Amino acid sequence: MEDCAKISQGKRKDLLFHVIHKVPCGDSPYVRAKHVQLVDKDPEAAIVWFWKAINAGDRVDSALKDMAVVMKQQDRAEEAIEAIKSFRNRCSKHAQESLDNVLIDLYKKCGRLEEQIELLKRKLRMIYQGEAFNGKATKTARSHGKKFQVTVQQETSRVLGNLGWVYTQQANYVAAEVVYRKAQMIDPDANKACNLSLCLIRQGRFNEAQSILEDVRHGRLPGSDDPKSINRANELLVELELQQLTTPPHPSCISLDGLDLHIDGHIPFRARRLPIFEEISQFLDQMAC
Repeated sequence: MEDCAKISQGKRKDLLFHVIHKVPCGDSPYVRAKHVQLVDKDPEAAIVWFWKAINAGDRVDSALKDMAVVMKQQDRAEEAIEAIKSFRNRCSKHAQESLDNVLIDLYKKCGRLEEQIELLKRKLRMIYQGEAFNGKATKTARSHGKKFQVTVQQETSRVLGNLGWVYTQQANYVAAEVVYRKAQMIDPDANKACNLSLCLIRQGRFNEAQSILEDVRHGRLPGSDDPKSINRANELLVELELQQLTTPPHPSCISLDGLDLHIDGHIPFRARRLPIFEEISQFLDQMAC
């Protein structure tokens, strides 16, 4: 009986160890890779074991994604990009969306703007075609260890916001404005509002920019209570005032009449389409897919 108690206690300690360190049980190449990564804190050795897991067909979905993340942390982002491109065909269909998200982060790390645009547009196409979230209306996401539900509308707005930011980095403020406005129509928030106002400031459209920033300052948008958003709005207002002293206002603006959204809560999910490419291409040839 005493031996059984010791064995049972040992199993409990082993289980507790795996829970604390978030290491899966077993002795496969993937398990060893996670142990080396999370317990031994040896990222280079972990990458070697992740490679072994991929080659052995051991949890390839997780192994490829985890290896790419570790490579990014080790400033090996370019190598991680090539690894995903070369081995994602070994991964399940279910894993492709998360691999795209990792790729976008890697492209950001490398400053590869055109690749980011191409991939973000592809994600929007999937939403338009009803293929996002593996055909479901929501998906479970994780942030800082907490799980939460994300709707198609929220994901669409998020991806559009990311696309707008890439255009902003390219100084293509007209394209960025159109994308940000579309994102705000779907799921508005203070952060995207600040980004939109920046595009307007860069175009010399100061009155429009000021109106949006005042909405943030006076709490009229979701997320306006975030100190970061308030500080950014104040900083942009200062920049706006300085620009007004040296730059004449821009008289024209882009009309969004005809940008018809087909996303609402009153139609079946499979019919919720976002014809973003066809609509935006009416305004900007450079955004046509």
